[in-house]
Amino acid sequence: MAVSRARASWSGDLGGGEGSVSAESGVITDASLTWQGRTERPAGTTSPEELLAAAHAGCYAMALSNTLAEAGHPPARLDVAAVLHFTPQDGGGFAIDRSELTVTGDVPGIGEERFSELALLGEQGCPVSNLFRGNAEIMVAAALA
Repeated sequence: MAVSRARASWSGDLGGGEGSVSAESGVITDASLTWQGRTERPAGTTSPEELLAAAHAGCYAMALSNTLAEAGHPPARLDVAAVLHFTPQDGGGFAIDRSELTVTGDVPGIGEERFSELALLGEQGCPVSNLFRGNAEIMVAAALA
């Protein structure tokens, strides 16, 4: 079993406050968090949603590489982008309601149709997708390089 740890601190109210987030590994250290950074995406800050998008892209790349290899088509390279939607809700508040995964693959010996089929199957094996499933729409677009 692997355990991942992170910490966040916050000072002030939501609209005017600020905080930071760090990962125990040291890869992320005191990354700036603000409400403006969360909703307007200025340079120099991150958000929980951006960190989730990075986690989803990485998780899916790993899961798809395994799915492809098990199908006899180990990838030479996969490039994955994830776009998470942090959407205002009727009646107030926000929700993460969609994650869009786009993958471009360099996969020797496979056709576009089979790659797209395996791209959808690979998403099923991603633990981050499984965390989102039922709470957010997950979309996958796949193309060979």
